[in-house]
Amino acid sequence: MPNSKPHRLTALAGITGPAIFVTVFTIEGVLRPGYNPLSTYVSALSLGPRGWIQIINFIVSGTLLLVFARGAAIEFKKEKASQAGPVQLAIIATGILLSGPFVMDPMGTPPAQASVHGLVHGILGGIVFLLMPISCIVFYRRLRTETGWQSFSKWTLVMGILLIATLTLFTFATKIPSLQVIFSNWFGLLQRLVLIPFMFWVLTLGVTIYRKVD
Repeated sequence: MPNSKPHRLTALAGITGPAIFVTVFTIEGVLRPGYNPLSTYVSALSLGPRGWIQIINFIVSGTLLLVFARGAAIEFKKEKASQAGPVQLAIIATGILLSGPFVMDPMGTPPAQASVHGLVHGILGGIVFLLMPISCIVFYRRLRTETGWQSFSKWTLVMGILLIATLTLFTFATKIPSLQVIFSNWFGLLQRLVLIPFMFWVLTLGVTIYRKVD
């Protein structure tokens, strides 16, 4: 078991990164004039005169999560197979970080009019959201055999199943035309039903690692 101040700091990054990310976009979503969190994506907060707040939020939170991914790799370094989870966390973190400078296009922009940065943002978002439930399942498969991690592995499995369900709903609701009509006023909420539970799971992973560092 790693026993060092740097390892404790990487665990703190896993706690503070998700907390900062969700707190900032939640508060900004409430305070931003004309913004409706229920119908509008989190990334839309990067648009407009106050967009710099969410852009910085992406960059700072992504950087902290990237640091945490390194700490998770140190925690589970016994086997090459155990690195799959931390690697996926690193990819998610990088996607969040880069979502800052690569700002999304306004919601409803026709594909033919999409900007380069908007296309990149969409690709990054697709990768990040796809890996969220996958990373939980990968961590579950690793943690269920690790001494002292069995309880957390069950929690991880529950979160993985939840994220599969919410991501499926979010994907169908936003991609199938007939469902878009029904759920168009709830796109923001459906996105948050994937994003917030995953960030909470990462936070709990950070807390658990932090407690295990002597």
